[in-house]
Amino acid sequence: MAQAERAAELARLLDAAQAELAAAQESAEAAKALAEQLSETERLLAAEQATSDKLRRELAEQRFQAEVAQWKLSSMKVARWSRLGDAIKSGKSNPVRLARGLKGAAKPVKRPTAPKRKPIAGTAKPKDERPGAAFQATSNTRTLNGASFKLKPFRVPTGPNTRPHLTAAVIADPHAEALLRYEWRQTTGFTPRDFARVLPLEVPHLLVVESVTQGPWAEEITGEPGEGLKALLAWCAERGIRTVFWHTKGDVSAYAAAADLFEHRFTADLTVAWPRLQFGVQPRVHNPLPLAGGRIDRVLTLDQLLPEHLSYPDVLTSYRWPAAADCPPGTPQWRLAEIAACGTPIGTEADDRRAHVALRRAYAMGTMSERIDELLDAIGLPSARPTLNTSVLLPVLDPYLMEHALAQVAKQSGVDQLIVIGPPEAELRARDVLPDVEVIYRRPHAAMTEGAMLNAGIDLCEADLVAVMDPRDVYGPHYLSDLRRAFLFSTADIVGKAAFYAHLRKPQATLLKQPEAEYTYLPEITGGTLLARRNALRELGFADLTEGWDEVLMRQCRTDGIKVFSADRFGYVRVRDEDRWLLGAAHLVEYGSAEPHALI
Repeated sequence: MAQAERAAELARLLDAAQAELAAAQESAEAAKALAEQLSETERLLAAEQATSDKLRRELAEQRFQAEVAQWKLSSMKVARWSRLGDAIKSGKSNPVRLARGLKGAAKPVKRPTAPKRKPIAGTAKPKDERPGAAFQATSNTRTLNGASFKLKPFRVPTGPNTRPHLTAAVIADPHAEALLRYEWRQTTGFTPRDFARVLPLEVPHLLVVESVTQGPWAEEITGEPGEGLKALLAWCAERGIRTVFWHTKGDVSAYAAAADLFEHRFTADLTVAWPRLQFGVQPRVHNPLPLAGGRIDRVLTLDQLLPEHLSYPDVLTSYRWPAAADCPPGTPQWRLAEIAACGTPIGTEADDRRAHVALRRAYAMGTMSERIDELLDAIGLPSARPTLNTSVLLPVLDPYLMEHALAQVAKQSGVDQLIVIGPPEAELRARDVLPDVEVIYRRPHAAMTEGAMLNAGIDLCEADLVAVMDPRDVYGPHYLSDLRRAFLFSTADIVGKAAFYAHLRKPQATLLKQPEAEYTYLPEITGGTLLARRNALRELGFADLTEGWDEVLMRQCRTDGIKVFSADRFGYVRVRDEDRWLLGAAHLVEYGSAEPHALI
């Protein structure tokens, strides 16, 4: 009897559970139907709004054209020739009236003011889809110890994209969104209610969801996954869109249930057993481009540098503001990397040399482009993007400089190809010194100028970037890697150095040329530091000169509107026996070697 009663009770509980499950399924279906109905209503409302905006524009245009016609008519009536005609017509039988009319017509009359187009009320301004277009600094004041400072905010660049062929739908907090926005065409701002209407406008190749802590998706991904998240993932599955969950903060257990629904999971937490996807610096926004107003002459603590109320675009302004940032122990590594990448010294003193080394290390730790390469390779999408592969043009006019010149090239990393034009022995020697580099040798004709040698070599270059190195000068081991970095954050076709160290052998003097010319667009850079995009350099060509070909090239850049960017002053020393121009245009550093100052 007891077993029969227990069986009956279990059957009753099972029936109740099935009834609740059926009710839940009905509720879920009803909720899904309501969501679809709401999405359709929003779509119809958007279409109706677009039609209404179009009608408003057409009506406003008709009114404007009517005002223009009325203005033209009024202008004709007050024109002198029109008034003269009216005076003659009305006074043809009365000489006195004619004289008065002609006298009045001769007087100047103020013409009516032409109408202007007025803004159309109720119409939405077209959205600017470029990265960073709606992501600008809003706070231009900072307060220190009761004193207020007005800044000129860092202008967040609006492009370009690293992978314009790839579209990603992204749900992320402002920080991660800022890191990702330049890596692909990015769709953001959709919600659990409208994603089915927004995403089809440009169907993404992948969905990336960060462990967000704010916004409409926060509740969907914490604890038990929300219906909106499930519907979004189902929508992606139907279209073969890869889905990625990126855990960047918070207790991973809070997101575990939602993360299980994604195809791929990554984490920035070293204690979580998922594949790693750490933050990296984003060169478009984490770079040493200075603020328009320069730096304040103070060392700031992290609390002074980054008040809590700042949005992330304002944080990018603050990174560039102090002479140095005194960061306490325990500061997140990504925060230190971002500050260093903006060229700000970390510590209690301002030190440009230490800041440059820290910037180099921040980039060496990995950029977001490199992180996204890893992600795309892991999920099976192509990670193709422009490269910074480099061909080096090395014209050797003086055979005695050959060994020195090849040694300078051998120091560099990232050299794919060397075009050496010089004495016959240069070919074999170059292959010995650079065994892992493709070497192409050309023997110059008699009396061939340096510019002609460069022109002969440019068509042999195959890499995306082309560097010109001067056999007389000294180059540090980080010279090319530091210079290539400028192509990640500038929009220039030619990069080089207008600020640099020089050494004059006869007086044994070390000079510093234009230290204020670092990290800025300028009319010219020195030819021995030229690094350019290959296609741009091919179109420009080189003048048939040995001395001054770089000056001619820079003039041509100014004529053609080609941007030229001056990078840092380190990693290069211009070496001459004597140079009166440099003596008059540069600052004396000391009498002695320049290498301890320049090569860091």
